[in-house]
Amino acid sequence: MSSDAKDLMKISAFKNPVIPTTATTADMVPSGQAALLITGALQTAILNSANFSSIATDERGVIQIFNVGAERMLGYAAADVLNKLSPADISDPQEIIARAQALSIELDTPITPGFDALVFKASRGIEDIYELTYIRKDGSRFPALVSVTALRDDQNAIIGYLLIGTDNTARNTAELAESRDAAEAANRAKSIFLATMSHELRTPMNGIMGMTSLALRRATDPKQIDYLGKVAHSSERLLTILSDILDISRIEAGQLTLEDKNFSLAQVVADTLSMQDGPAQAKGLSLSGEIPSTLPDMLCGDSLRLQQILLNFVGNAIKFSEHGGIDLRVFALEEDSHSVMLRIEVTDQGIGLSPEQQTQLFQAFTQADGSATRKYGGAGLGLVLAKRIAKLMDGDVGVISQLGHGSTFWITVRLKWAVDD
Repeated sequence: MSSDAKDLMKISAFKNPVIPTTATTADMVPSGQAALLITGALQTAILNSANFSSIATDERGVIQIFNVGAERMLGYAAADVLNKLSPADISDPQEIIARAQALSIELDTPITPGFDALVFKASRGIEDIYELTYIRKDGSRFPALVSVTALRDDQNAIIGYLLIGTDNTARNTAELAESRDAAEAANRAKSIFLATMSHELRTPMNGIMGMTSLALRRATDPKQIDYLGKVAHSSERLLTILSDILDISRIEAGQLTLEDKNFSLAQVVADTLSMQDGPAQAKGLSLSGEIPSTLPDMLCGDSLRLQQILLNFVGNAIKFSEHGGIDLRVFALEEDSHSVMLRIEVTDQGIGLSPEQQTQLFQAFTQADGSATRKYGGAGLGLVLAKRIAKLMDGDVGVISQLGHGSTFWITVRLKWAVDD
């Protein structure tokens, strides 16, 4: 490329760095000594500017100018790229492919992925400013806002292209922060709404349950007793859902705190099985619990929240089982001088879960499939709550299952050793 052509690119870059239009030497270059002075001043300004990258190519896309700003943004020295690389070589290849496809549809003409996709609009005299991911010499990436200009000679033939780029990271970061803040605000509003509504609904529900209980005591007609029993059962299920919603909203709002009190692990296990003994017997299921003898019985933590999770696991095992037994086992995974990590498993011989169904668990208002919801009831909130409480207790929850061969739901929790009162 001639020195005059290179000077022409530099003049175009300085005169019109943001609006990509075509330019000719007739429009842009003064005559005589004034032109030389202006050209020199513009060249110095462009090449020394660190605020934007100025990359000029020949008509084939080979880089001919790579200013200080480009060096700073991309980590290359000018000598690394001049007459060696194309702007396409320092751009995200997948984005170039996507851009070529989009432009092919928009302009109804096939465009080859590569440098052509970056300058095609400019080559047709169409204003073109777009965002593209640049790849630095060290492999790191950043979003750049790029303006492209086609450079032409007096005969209107393209002699090269000028790509002016600015680092768009700050703008994107600000937009992400704004979006995050909006999402967090919406989430807080949702949590407050759920907490308020569930609390307001619990009060009349408790009244309904109380009045139903009184009516059951005085009822003598078998049909009335049956109807009232169904009302009581439905009310209990609804109250459980409301309580779960309230707990989840408290966790999301950061308002759920765990207790730190001494408790007997054996008592928690025994009480859990005792409370589920009636439903299990009604279906002919056996319940059993096992705790390692080497594990001290007295621990410190939130026994009520732990029991809440275990009741959910055992209740689900009963709900989805038609025969066999349900076993609750405790294992000590690791321990130190201050605490112990427990793994508690609840195993059943129920309907089991396929791998696809397992991926849907621990999501709000989700069961393994729609037929399960219709047949067995439930909103799927219990497992969501179990997972979130387990996370607060430095643990997790999960499931091991095979369709038609039962399931094992497990939880890990970290509990402290009991301390003297």
